[in-house]
Amino acid sequence: MGKKKFNDQPFPYHHELEMEVSTLTNLGVGLGRVSLPGDGQDKSRAGSSQQRDPLGKWVIMVPFTLPGETVRVRVYRNHKNYSEADLLEVLTPSPHRIAPRCPVFGRCGGCQYQHLTYPEQLKWKRQQVAELLKYMAGVEFAVAAVIASPREFGYRSKITPHFNPPREGQPSPIGFLKTGNRFELVDVPQCDIATPEINAELPAVRAKTRQRLAAGEYQRAATLLLRHAQEGVITDYDAVIHEQVGGLKLHFLARDFFQNNPFILPAFTTYVREQAAASGARFLVDAYCGSGLFALACAPAFERVAGIEISETSVKFATENAQANGIGNATFQAGDAARIFAGLGFPPAETAVVIDPPRKGCDESFLSQLFAFGPRTVVYVSCDPATQMRDLKNFLAAGYALTAVQPFDLFPQTRHLECVIALVRSA
Repeated sequence: MGKKKFNDQPFPYHHELEMEVSTLTNLGVGLGRVSLPGDGQDKSRAGSSQQRDPLGKWVIMVPFTLPGETVRVRVYRNHKNYSEADLLEVLTPSPHRIAPRCPVFGRCGGCQYQHLTYPEQLKWKRQQVAELLKYMAGVEFAVAAVIASPREFGYRSKITPHFNPPREGQPSPIGFLKTGNRFELVDVPQCDIATPEINAELPAVRAKTRQRLAAGEYQRAATLLLRHAQEGVITDYDAVIHEQVGGLKLHFLARDFFQNNPFILPAFTTYVREQAAASGARFLVDAYCGSGLFALACAPAFERVAGIEISETSVKFATENAQANGIGNATFQAGDAARIFAGLGFPPAETAVVIDPPRKGCDESFLSQLFAFGPRTVVYVSCDPATQMRDLKNFLAAGYALTAVQPFDLFPQTRHLECVIALVRSA
């Protein structure tokens, strides 16, 4: 099958132009609007069949640009209603533009905001949540200021560098996906958002990996693990590691999910507990409990807590974590979160539910059972506000009222964030 032909409407391939950036999208990409060739003349000309934005302009997306900047760009792809372009030159920089700390910033796909001051990162993340709330859920609601990470760099306690087998004797990069590419890797000898302890260990891990690559031990692509915990830096997926969140001691498998910014977790879990208990509910259900982080952090505020998790190993660790912390009012069971409410025994009017689903959000079967159960309060934690706001529409239709929207910046220098929304069932 031949290579797909380039769509040359409204711009030819590698067309260069100057434009002003007006905003940042929730993907961390600069967005500008331009007039097309032929605007104000014969509309049957180039670009007339394209779908423009509500302002009657053509949208161009340009990574690593900032609002208010005048830039020179080169178009590499045209879509039905927007184009994508590479940044060639910043002609008029934003007053908030700074020199990125990482030498591979702009090539490595891990960070999007190292060229933007941290206070402005927080400002834009808050605005992006508000826009998603308005345009995806149809709600205008006051979004609280983003809770900042105590560390702007050196916060990430887990990284997973990738590599491929060497080709034609060439060394394989060990690092992360290249910006805008699903296959090509960028070699990353140091990651500035990872903890100093991980970066101290990374050269030895890379050297050992290169030795094994040279010996032909890897026949296919693979992923490394470096996880910083109380024991030091762990590189074994099956190792048991230990974390402490405030006064809570937790242990779990290195390969299992756990939030990767431990420095913000005390404030994060405290907020979830306060929102879950705010309505006076006596019981709590943690529907995606993992190794028990939210369930155990919230347990002191409730008479009884029930956690459910599809991973049996995570349930084992959650149970052990409850015992290790002397928490006797929390129980855990393995199973599909969509069946959590069968035989639960908690009165819905006295129950709060905490949900922290995967990035894809909640599926229909889970939401249907949740709404049939009808808990008094729901606290929805999400690493993807777009799917969270999509699900919010279902909560509003089911008779829940939004009471709080609080973003947390667990991922400085990147477009990612965690957002907590609180909902109370209407009378």
